[in-house]
Amino acid sequence: MSKKHPIISVTGSSGAGTTTIKNTFDQIFRREGIKAVSIEGDAFHRFDRAAMKAELTRRTAGGDHTFSHFSIDANELATLEGVFRSYAETGTGRTRHYIHDDREAAVRGTPPGTFTEWAEFAPDSDLLFYEGLHGAVKSDGIDIAGLADLKIGVVPVINLEWIQKIHRDKASRGYSTEAVTDVILRRMHAYVHVICPQFTHTDINFQRVPVVDTSNPFIARWIPTHDESLVVIRFRNPRGIDFPYLTSMMQGSWMSRANSIVIPGPKLDLAMQLILTPMILRMISESKRA
Repeated sequence: MSKKHPIISVTGSSGAGTTTIKNTFDQIFRREGIKAVSIEGDAFHRFDRAAMKAELTRRTAGGDHTFSHFSIDANELATLEGVFRSYAETGTGRTRHYIHDDREAAVRGTPPGTFTEWAEFAPDSDLLFYEGLHGAVKSDGIDIAGLADLKIGVVPVINLEWIQKIHRDKASRGYSTEAVTDVILRRMHAYVHVICPQFTHTDINFQRVPVVDTSNPFIARWIPTHDESLVVIRFRNPRGIDFPYLTSMMQGSWMSRANSIVIPGPKLDLAMQLILTPMILRMISESKRA
């Protein structure tokens, strides 16, 4: 952790909604005039698309049916930890981009399924912002969680997470339901042993809970809307959180535990603005005094 060069890390599974949360952070950064360097978890995958396919084939032939992008050894987590450490100490570092589709390829000039070249961060940034799968990992000698100053978990209940993933992958990537289901099954071991433990280390978790039937996510025709959801917000350390103010500002919210508040789904963006803006401004203020 670093007072002078703060790091914010948003972590969640594929389909969890971390990109939506990132958009809210981007709004805060723009409004408050904060210069943030953003890095993506996908940039630290160990394999490009073709190499990952080959590695999956090799692992499956050897009897390993659990290897996936969630796995520790499918990612350059030591490199990611090094980037966090470098930024915390000096405000410098480097990243690259993984190209998902033709639209990104047109922007970056690199074919889909490959990485861009590594590039140094822009100078004089106020903070580092990470969004991806492994932003709070603490395992196998890696301690990314210990280097982030504010860790956010995005954790919809698992049926909702699967519905969101199935619909996204079918709509934007052309996958069948069966293909996405196979990916979910392959990832389950690492989901339990790599993804879930991170939410013990996060400072705040946002968990969306649908209030409609999602009992069979593999046949769900629609993603539950925010109007059809509640959001549970859990603070690892509730000290200093003004719960009466938050509940008064968000009609229909209530405290479910001493460290948790439940809000209507449509209030999520407002809740994030109310909770995160003062935290971010405090970090920036402390960094300027350091």
